[in-house]
Amino acid sequence: MERQHSVPFLLPSGSGGAVPLKPVNQQVGGDAVSEAYIQALIHEHPACLPIAEIDPMFSGPVPICTELNTPAGPIDILLITPSGLPVLVECKLWRNPEARREVVSQILDYAKELSRWSSSDVQREVSHRLKRDGNPLLDMVRAVDPEVDEQQFNDALTANLRRGRFLLLIVGDGIREGVEAIAEYLQLHAGLHFSLGLVELPIYVMPNGDRLVAPRVLVRTALVIRNVVAVPDGYTLDEAEDPTSVAEIDPERTALGDQSQRFWTEFLDNYLKLDDPEQPKPKPARLGYISFPLPARTSSLTVFRSFRPDRVGIFLSWWRDTPGAYAMQTIFEEWKAGGAIKDELGETVRLDKTGRGSVDTIIDRLQVGSFDQPEARKRAFSWLAERVNTFVNVLRPRMRSLAADYQSRGE
Repeated sequence: MERQHSVPFLLPSGSGGAVPLKPVNQQVGGDAVSEAYIQALIHEHPACLPIAEIDPMFSGPVPICTELNTPAGPIDILLITPSGLPVLVECKLWRNPEARREVVSQILDYAKELSRWSSSDVQREVSHRLKRDGNPLLDMVRAVDPEVDEQQFNDALTANLRRGRFLLLIVGDGIREGVEAIAEYLQLHAGLHFSLGLVELPIYVMPNGDRLVAPRVLVRTALVIRNVVAVPDGYTLDEAEDPTSVAEIDPERTALGDQSQRFWTEFLDNYLKLDDPEQPKPKPARLGYISFPLPARTSSLTVFRSFRPDRVGIFLSWWRDTPGAYAMQTIFEEWKAGGAIKDELGETVRLDKTGRGSVDTIIDRLQVGSFDQPEARKRAFSWLAERVNTFVNVLRPRMRSLAADYQSRGE
């Protein structure tokens, strides 16, 4: 999506010339724009959100409260439509890539928590937050639409919560680069049926001192519906064919879930350092592998550990007949033609299969001693940290470029 960042001009009536508007200062002071200011602006004037451009189904939401408490933390703003559709808003001053990664991960965590709630849970927490008895949630909705039926509203809200049917909005004051990375975070979350929008909300000062808010949509998703089905040995498969067979990964890992989660937590928290600030990290999994999404849709880096022998490794995954598959084929051609990619990844990397019946992919493995031995465990973590960082540095820019090429071809 094209993004426009030039300042608006005011054309006064009469003979006056065009007057460029100045953005409101983002620094400390009376004229500052803070996250609290943006939060209050949206809560008091929800019409400033371009919801109809993102998903018309969520149009006309009623602002319920700010800082609604959940087990994942407080939601900046909760709005709910009279039809029982929740809208979650997170406000952020987008100063650095880390802020982008954190806020996207956070709002998805809120959605996951709310998907376990019912309308009664929302009513309880809203009453507690507003310090009001009765049912302030229904009262506020009925103030906008007096015809709302209480039972139908509660049933609809509960159904939408349980299905994870939300509109998630991330609102910032001056988002500039890297917004295409937002879609990558969505690959880390399955089971929810949500729409997501990234909204820039620049604020300008008018000549008379009034303020002009100029909202614009930078990123929007269609309704994200992720179907997860069970396959043998505890694997899960998202929507399409398994990208590769991961037969090397321990087939008994379902009995070792806690151990696997501790392993990945230790690796992600204590060892992995990425040069690329835009690369999202997965959460520790109760499986024998974790996945790092890449810019070419449906492609990722799969990092695994296996037993008998104890081994760690990393390989490039993708789904067939997708942008990820197109990118992979192009990278294979570069590899086979003797391009720089092979040298950049390192001499231990191979084109090989990850398991019986799988197709060739770029893969690297390291056999270590028992994971129960501190030295072997440290060696595995250190090797994985270097390999993941290198794979990201080498492959991520290529995958982004190839994804753009795939899109320009109209495929």
